[in-house]
Amino acid sequence: MVENAFTTAVFCVASAILAVLLRQHVREQSLFISLAACVVVTGGLFAILAPVLGDIRGLFFDSGLPESYISLVFKATAICLITQITSDLCKDSGETAIASAAEMWGRGAVTFVSLPLIKALISRIGEIL
Repeated sequence: MVENAFTTAVFCVASAILAVLLRQHVREQSLFISLAACVVVTGGLFAILAPVLGDIRGLFFDSGLPESYISLVFKATAICLITQITSDLCKDSGETAIASAAEMWGRGAVTFVSLPLIKALISRIGEIL
C-alpha cells in the first residue's frame, strides 16, 4: 500500500508540473492534463478499494441494515469524490464561482441522497424513546 501511495504521489506531482508548464503556453491543454490525471488516480483508487467494498458490505449486512442503505452510502461517497474533483478543476481553470456552484450542488445532492437514512435514523430513535 505504501508503494502505491508513493507511486500515486509521484504521478500527481509529475502531472502537476506538466500542467503548470503547459499552462504557460497552451492553457486549454493544461486543463486536460489535470483532468486525465484525476481520472487515472480515481481509477487506481477504485482498483485498490474493490476488495475493501466486500468487507464494507459484510459490515453492513452484519449490522442488520437493509441492502439499500449500503448503496446510499456508496452513492454519497461517489458524489463527494466527483464534486471535489470538479470543484478543484474549476478552481485550477480560474472559475471559482463555478467551483462554488459545483460544491453547493454536491452538498445538496448528498443531502437528497441521504434522506432515506435520516428518516430511518429518526424512526429508530423514535422507537427507542
